[in-house]
Amino acid sequence: MSADLRTDPWLGTRVHVVGSRQGRPNLPTGECPFCPGGLEAPEPYDVRWFPNRWPPMSDGRCEVVLYSPVHGGSLSGLDDASMAALVDLWADRSAVLGARADVATVLVFENHGREVGATIDHPHGQIYAFDHVPERPLARLRSGWSPESSDALVVEESDGWRTFVPAAPVHPVSLQVAPVSRLHDLPGMDAEQRAAFGRALRRARRRVELLFADPVPTMSWINQRPFDGSFPDAWFNAEIVSPWRSNGVPRYIAAAEVATGEYFNPVVPEDLAERLRSVAP
Repeated sequence: MSADLRTDPWLGTRVHVVGSRQGRPNLPTGECPFCPGGLEAPEPYDVRWFPNRWPPMSDGRCEVVLYSPVHGGSLSGLDDASMAALVDLWADRSAVLGARADVATVLVFENHGREVGATIDHPHGQIYAFDHVPERPLARLRSGWSPESSDALVVEESDGWRTFVPAAPVHPVSLQVAPVSRLHDLPGMDAEQRAAFGRALRRARRRVELLFADPVPTMSWINQRPFDGSFPDAWFNAEIVSPWRSNGVPRYIAAAEVATGEYFNPVVPEDLAERLRSVAP
């Protein structure tokens, strides 16, 4: 597949035009390809990665990561050992992809739930390796992003990691996890730091789930230092968001917001932080 990366001449917005992804599977009803013995996992595994068969970027830049052999599970249900193995795999693949001369940014992310586009109901995420630093992480890097410290917004602090609600979130549910002392990327962390991050990330995901009576759709991703040498002092962090503003009720990004790039959030961040503190993961 050849890449077709276009740039809006007036806004500078980058758009990957990927017509081939129209043919990817959508919620297959037969055998799960991610279960052991399936198409993408022919052998037993604990965690596993493989190249994406329908990559939105060319040259081996897109990978799929399987969190567990257990179908129907989730990241929040992993035990400590499984979570540590997953974070180690993220770190290993970040290092391999980041070492490429044509890679600037390695994005680890997950779409969880059909409402946000997950096409297979098996715990998994993805990794994209960009040849540039995309606009949103670039803006955060240029501004010198650092963790929120307001008591009203901090949800939890444990083992050197802080979980908090951002002060001006776009999404109705938004939670971030960052090291209290600056760390830069997954490959640069030692085993203890990675394991502590995994525990903090899992607890954060579980807190979001406990806000709702039904399985909640979430999107999550990791912001780490670019691998092209730019922004060497970047502060590592992870983000978890959900489009739900109440149980089963999504908040849509609507016309005024799409048109202006300014957002109207009905959920008060400080209230969200208080609710998240009140649930025990």
